[in-house]
This record gives sequence, structure tokens and C-alpha cells, in this order.
Amino acid sequence: MGTTQPIRDSRQLSQFINYYATTQPNQRNYTLIVIGLHTALRISDILTLQWKNVFNFKTTKCRTHLQIIEHKTGKKSKIALCPESQKALSDFYIMKEPNPEDYVFSAKSQQNKPLSRSQAYRIVRTAAEKSIHEEHISCHSLRKTFGYHAWKQGVQPALLMDIYNHSSYEITKRYLGITQDERDDIFLSVHL
Repeated sequence: MGTTQPIRDSRQLSQFINYYATTQPNQRNYTLIVIGLHTALRISDILTLQWKNVFNFKTTKCRTHLQIIEHKTGKKSKIALCPESQKALSDFYIMKEPNPEDYVFSAKSQQNKPLSRSQAYRIVRTAAEKSIHEEHISCHSLRKTFGYHAWKQGVQPALLMDIYNHSSYEITKRYLGITQDERDDIFLSVHL
């Protein structure tokens, strides 16, 4: 069994994101992947989101920020919802017409219960296998992919450490698979 990896290649990432948008349309599954990729939250935190956390029912608009207490760390987090997340949530809201207390990601047969972790895993694995033929992708890959691409786009290491609650940048690099990428770059760039 391999280690969960981020999706490094931008083209593959686009194929993965769009699997449930175009290839096998499913708004719930698409929104789950978009939220997972753009918030860097653990799947346990994503699955317990209720509509009142992400949607303002008075203004009938998506919230600009998500405020949660992370289950694993007990840390309060305020996360900006990017335009892609807001659009996915708004489209899902229109389709679903939920109540404020409903879980954003629920099973079709049990609207009052959150989707199980095993079902979320199957959703992510199916998209990975069918779109990019990758076997080391899991729910945790969504979280890692966010950090990997943030690092590649120049986000400061201290900010990534804070997002992931890591005590050192070395831990963050190892977590995101950056250490191996840096080593590979050295071996591929040295010409003797």
C-alpha cells in the first residue's frame, strides 16, 4: 500500500476536478472535491459542515468565510471561500434546496446524516481512477494537493505550516512530498 500523494500535475488536477462536473455529472461529489481542494480541511471537518456554515439563508448567498473548530486539533479556523468554492456551493444549494441544519454532504437516502468517510473515500478514489488513473489518491490527497500547489505558487512556508499546524517546515515539506520533488529537481538539473 502506497502513501497518499497530492495531485502534482496541473493538467491531471483539472481532469480530476472536472470528473464529476462533466464526465460523470454529480453536483454533490463535484462540490465535495472542490471544497476539499480549496479549503485544505480534513475530510472529517468537511463532512460535518452544515448549510448554515457555508450559506447565508437571509441573503441567499454563499458566505465569504467558513468558520469552524477543527475536530482533530480543536483549533478555530476561519477560511476564505474562493470563487470556485462559492460557485460549487451555490449551484449545489439551488439544486438541493436544503434547510440550514442539513449537512452539506449527506447520503441521498439519509439527508439528516453526513456522508460517511468510506463513501467520501469512494467518491475521491473513483474520480482519481477514472480521470487520471492514479491509485495513491485519497481524501487526504485533497488537503495535500492544496498545500503542494500553494507552495509551487510561492506561498510562504510559515503560512503553510500554520494552515497544517506543523511545528517545522521540514514536516510540511515531507507531508506535501516537496522534499522528494526538490531532490528530483537536483538530480534532473545537474548535467555532468
